[in-house]
Amino acid sequence: MTTTFKDLGLSQACISQLEQLGFTEPTQIQQDAIPALLAGKDIVGQSQTGTGKTAAFSLPALEIADPSDKSVQVLVLTPTRELAQQVGQAIEDFTSRDQKVFSLTVYGGQSIERQISRLRRGVQIVVGTPGRVIDLLERRELVLDRLKLAILDEADEMLSMGFIDDIKKILRRTPKERQTACLSATMPREIKELIENFLNSPVYITIKQKEAAPTRIEQHVYMVPRGWQKMKALQPILEIEEPDSAIIFVRTKRTASELTSKLQEAGHSVDEYHGNLSQMQRERLVKRFRDGKVKMVVATDIAARGLDVQDLTHVINYDLPDNTETYIHRIGRTGRAGKTGTAIAIAQSGDRRALKQIERRLRTKLDTAKIPNRAQVEAKRIGKLNSKIKETLAGERMASFLPLVRELSDEYDAQAIAAAALQMVYDRDCPNWMKGDWEVPEDSFAKPVVKRKNHNRSSRKGSYNKSRSVPRTKPQSKVRSQVIIEQ
Repeated sequence: MTTTFKDLGLSQACISQLEQLGFTEPTQIQQDAIPALLAGKDIVGQSQTGTGKTAAFSLPALEIADPSDKSVQVLVLTPTRELAQQVGQAIEDFTSRDQKVFSLTVYGGQSIERQISRLRRGVQIVVGTPGRVIDLLERRELVLDRLKLAILDEADEMLSMGFIDDIKKILRRTPKERQTACLSATMPREIKELIENFLNSPVYITIKQKEAAPTRIEQHVYMVPRGWQKMKALQPILEIEEPDSAIIFVRTKRTASELTSKLQEAGHSVDEYHGNLSQMQRERLVKRFRDGKVKMVVATDIAARGLDVQDLTHVINYDLPDNTETYIHRIGRTGRAGKTGTAIAIAQSGDRRALKQIERRLRTKLDTAKIPNRAQVEAKRIGKLNSKIKETLAGERMASFLPLVRELSDEYDAQAIAAAALQMVYDRDCPNWMKGDWEVPEDSFAKPVVKRKNHNRSSRKGSYNKSRSVPRTKPQSKVRSQVIIEQ
């Protein structure tokens, strides 16, 4: 029997609003979390991106808030301003006219005076980042004495950003009898301690592992050949894949800036997205990305939470994340709403252990693909050129060039003329990186052979290479044995 939103205990006003928005069946986390919150229980929820967790806490929040009381009754804490905006917008969308519940989103980079003015007029729900919430608390403009529900969204991300002490400080300013919901993809020790100290006998809700690796997402791992930089490997991959829209994940803001510059120089439609951008720059980029004016965005994990783009065709892990849960969150951004998507990992020899951990977590074998070689890339480009020629032949402007062809045909063969023209077009559009030496080594994907260098003593089996030894007259620093992957 199919579960409906009506079965979860929501009001008719809320159900009618959901029907207008096109929501028909609740997701698993919504089925578990909504009744628990409506029953007054604390919850701890673990789920991947795209499972509907925002509605899982937003809908009960709207039911719990009393419109006749103008004090703040629900507080949602998020790690970034982008996520705060998303949650705030979702709550507005879920709010029906009959409910008459008002919400406010607060974060840095926006006029605090405007936020204070709105708080003074009265709101029931506040969504915000820890820093701005504390600022408003210290100014005594945000009062949480009548708070009923505190929600910690992406708690592990707030921990990684250094907000854990701020969260504790905020929760201590709320009534002890409040409800608390903690949403966290992972459960590091600090989050477990937070749950133990601030939640009361919570209900644990965890999405099953089998839902964490959607089969509609094709996953490919490209191993970077020995001696190559990742950028050198990424270029031919992009030529073959031709993503309509993609997020390229990197570890640091510096890498995001450097990679974006190199891709722009190569002619790609790409921009960077990270914490150093102003709020106006972020909003402008998000709009351009959603409108299709920018095809690819190079982003860090924290910033990318503000990039909720529909129909994302590719997720590219330029840098592998530190844990498998983050990998799952990343690739879960594509292949949504029943559509297919592609997840690509650019891996080096030192990433083999991380890849094994991902495979164990996903219970599947990741497809290892070879970096496209020159012949494959050229064949792809010639195929695109072929399509353009057919489009031009069907047009009218071609007639303007027929006199030039007739003039040249007195001296040259017509096929040679056509080939020369095509070569000119091909060479003009050919990116600079293709003109250099980038051919993929034939043996770059052989099984790894492990060798150990010992700089201090000869092997017991006599396999020590004397030609690589170091004179004893020169003292050597302590060197760890190195693992060389022969590819």
